[in-house]
Amino acid sequence: MVCAGCKTEPVYIPTQLPVAMRTNAPVESINITNRLDPAALQPPKELFTLGPGDRIEIDYGPGTNASTVTTVGPDGKIYFDLLPGLDVWGLTLSQAKEKLEEGLTNFVREPPPVSLVLRGVESKTIWVLGYVNAPGVYPMAAPMTVLEAVSLAGGPMSLSSMRQQEAVGSSDDVADLQHTFVLRQGRMLPVDFQRLLQQGDLSQNIYLEPGDFIYFPAAHAKEIYVLGAVTQPQAVPYREGLTVASAVASAYGTITGAYLQHVAVVRGSLTRPQLTIINYKKVIRGEAMDIALQPQDIVYVPFSPYRYLQRYAQLILDTFVSSAAINAGIRVVGVPVGGANVFIPVNTGTPAPPAVSPPPVK
Repeated sequence: MVCAGCKTEPVYIPTQLPVAMRTNAPVESINITNRLDPAALQPPKELFTLGPGDRIEIDYGPGTNASTVTTVGPDGKIYFDLLPGLDVWGLTLSQAKEKLEEGLTNFVREPPPVSLVLRGVESKTIWVLGYVNAPGVYPMAAPMTVLEAVSLAGGPMSLSSMRQQEAVGSSDDVADLQHTFVLRQGRMLPVDFQRLLQQGDLSQNIYLEPGDFIYFPAAHAKEIYVLGAVTQPQAVPYREGLTVASAVASAYGTITGAYLQHVAVVRGSLTRPQLTIINYKKVIRGEAMDIALQPQDIVYVPFSPYRYLQRYAQLILDTFVSSAAINAGIRVVGVPVGGANVFIPVNTGTPAPPAVSPPPVK
């Protein structure tokens, strides 16, 4: 096995599983370097389009002194003057202006010129949650980069801001830049926040899209994330000596159909993770050595065998960050999920609360 990628010129690893990983070989590890699409560094060419919740000010031409602020309704329409309802969903301001003037000609012989001004944005937002100074959902009225979004949220929680909170009787963890991520439509974008925020590397400062989700986890989190083909995917509290077998047991074991020969452990930075494949079937039979885990490791039990490491690693990371985003959002809105360590998996609904004592490994 050859570790691929370096800090200056990332390269892709060989994508096919080696023969050793397809059989009953000992534990194998490989480092993976994810690469950003250079197109993500270019500002989007599309103009802002209106959507439900956006507020626009409609101003009649000079000399009329007539202006009003209206909101695009849930049906994508605005209701103004004599117009029964004008559909502006997906239109730019100039297109909406032309449609508004055209609609007024049906009721006014010579309608005065109309101008539209955007006064509020609700249809296009980005999420910045976790250990930042001002987490929340922020409107996106113009092209926005990652740095601009993080700035809106007051920046990541640092040691100085943590000391300020301790001075007033509150304490929080420092943000973990190694595990901070950007989620877009169910996929993790490999933005290296350490390089961006600590080294000023603008090659990581991509442009965001509406609906993007940025999450800063706590640096001192002591959890192991068990996902995939297990009975109860969840975050398992880390303890000294925790192994893959005991972590899977804490998730109530594997389900029928799980492919135990390709159980993966992902460790380290999300943009440069180390992927370790173990034959879990041999481990639980006592025919192979179990491996000790570290805080924030991801243990993934697949549903089927995988031949391509890059795809397998991407699947694991996408599953993890999507699940983390769901749980972060649920904590924001205050919906109970049944337990402190419950980690809602993607596409499986809300799980039942965990039992007091998980079943033993057989």
